[in-house]
Amino acid sequence: MCGTCGCDDQPELVAEQRSRDTVPVEQAVLAKNDRLADDNRAWLAARGVRAVNLMSAPGAGKTTLLETTVRALAAEVFVGVVEGDQAGSLDADRLRAVGCRTVQVNTGSGCHLDAEMLARALRELDPPRDSLVVVENVGNLVCPALFDLGEQHRVVLAATTEGEDKPLKYPHMFRAAELVVLTKADLVPYLTFDVDHFARHLARVNPAARLLVTSSVSGEGLDHWFGWLRSPGSPGSSGSVGESGPDVDARAMPSVSS
Repeated sequence: MCGTCGCDDQPELVAEQRSRDTVPVEQAVLAKNDRLADDNRAWLAARGVRAVNLMSAPGAGKTTLLETTVRALAAEVFVGVVEGDQAGSLDADRLRAVGCRTVQVNTGSGCHLDAEMLARALRELDPPRDSLVVVENVGNLVCPALFDLGEQHRVVLAATTEGEDKPLKYPHMFRAAELVVLTKADLVPYLTFDVDHFARHLARVNPAARLLVTSSVSGEGLDHWFGWLRSPGSPGSSGSVGESGPDVDARAMPSVSS
């Protein structure tokens, strides 16, 4: 689907041609993206805006979590969303329905957002000073991990319905995350999913990542998620969730350091 991550490699391309043409193009595109990402970072910093890049496979629950988040935090802080999808505006419409200022970015055949797309979206969103912007990236556990958007924080959602092995199958995505949010915890009694096994797989791939176990249906873990978002400075720093308790569900992550 995109030339930079290799999704569009055609089987008729021989290895020599790929090594001669594809790799230099990929390097050039990523270098340009990184420059634009630095510009985005400076733009956000000048406004005091914190940006979170929210990534997951399709259907993990990003939009549902954001709906809940907007309702919970709207009275405290402006929460704006940049919504990435290949087509349509279904998720953006859901967020607008709960009062969230949202900019839709459609990527067509593209499988991720990039820094240039975010730059245009941020100027349209025009977030006020000291606000929070969440980028709901295109549902994909591969390509978005490659692209720095200029965000301060990377969060990966994984649903219990997806299986325990996702950190091992998609290590680049989980290595890129400072926080992993396990969603749909209310379904665990009806699945063969073992939260401890997931936590061990995550620790093997990224020992520094924090893990929150949540359910937008039952409300489990949402206070810790909201606390992480409320915290000043770097939400990934030690003790950032506040005084009310730990930000990691002890049941979920006994062996993962924070």
